[in-house]
Amino acid sequence: QVQLVESGGGLVQPGGSLRVSCVASGPTLGRYAMAWFRRASGKPREWVSCISAEGRYTEYAESVKGRFTISRDNAKSEVYLHMDSLKPEDTGIYYCATAMHPQCVRGYQFYTYWGQGTQVTVSS
Repeated sequence: QVQLVESGGGLVQPGGSLRVSCVASGPTLGRYAMAWFRRASGKPREWVSCISAEGRYTEYAESVKGRFTISRDNAKSEVYLHMDSLKPEDTGIYYCATAMHPQCVRGYQFYTYWGQGTQVTVSS
């Protein structure tokens, strides 16, 4: 059983930066791809970014490309999402998730375990 716990959310002004973190417990997470999703109020869950098991390969949604950076520290079983140049439309609950395979994939159906989420609010 894998448990994921996100942290680091909060209120930030437009143009600001924030880093959210996710710590995992359970089987060796270094074997598996991980991802960040988000859900804005009244909107469906949206894939944001993913990172392969060893951290060599990353992908980003077009809406965040160039502003967000995903990374991981397998020794600590942690994954991070560093967000720069935040916009009000980045507001939402951010979830980390892990897939039970090493490749970076986009669809939520490929991710088995999910955290409870951390709220990110971008507002002046």
